[in-house]
Amino acid sequence: MSKPLVVIVGAGSGVSAAVARKFGDNGFRIGLVARRESSLEEQSSALKEQGVEAFGVTGDAGNPASIAEAFRVIRAHHGEPDVLVYNAAVISSGQPSELEEERLIEEFKVNVVGALSSVRQVAPGFVDRKEGTILITGGGFGIYPNAAYSALSIGKAGVRSFAYSLAEELKPHGVYVGTVTIGGYVAKDTFYDPDVIAEKYWQLYQNRDEVEIVFSQP
Repeated sequence: MSKPLVVIVGAGSGVSAAVARKFGDNGFRIGLVARRESSLEEQSSALKEQGVEAFGVTGDAGNPASIAEAFRVIRAHHGEPDVLVYNAAVISSGQPSELEEERLIEEFKVNVVGALSSVRQVAPGFVDRKEGTILITGGGFGIYPNAAYSALSIGKAGVRSFAYSLAEELKPHGVYVGTVTIGGYVAKDTFYDPDVIAEKYWQLYQNRDEVEIVFSQP
């Protein structure tokens, strides 16, 4: 039987790479979705060197048609996903009164709408099979907004609300939705070490008993 497949949208070298390693070490195939092919090749090669079956597919989280095409390719060549991890975000600074409308909209497309676009690609199949897991990366600004990062604060509040409402909708169908709210700057060998954070994703996947883990330094 083929190994289960986790697809990570917004794949990068931090949290998503650590999550990929964690799930890969536990018997998953890893599908990575990001805009830059060179980054995908680098990340998938690193996983393969560690004995993890991995592949990359280009896709723009802020473009629903691009996400739909990425998942079409994944299904055609690698089968149906078992787990979706949404990890895409635009991290930019800016005071709320200084935000340009178009910029807020464009960043919201990645910070929130991309999660919806990705979920729409897997939720029908999960519901049909009455199993599946959706994990969404949240941020502390979604609970405690920061004026210096106003667009991101709005986005993280939005995606947190989306995760909770989606969990309520899909739970009766056997589909689990969880979110890890990261309360600080991710960096190796700190409290917010990506490998430590990845353990929280795995905890949610295994236990399926809470919607949110707030990972924040006391």
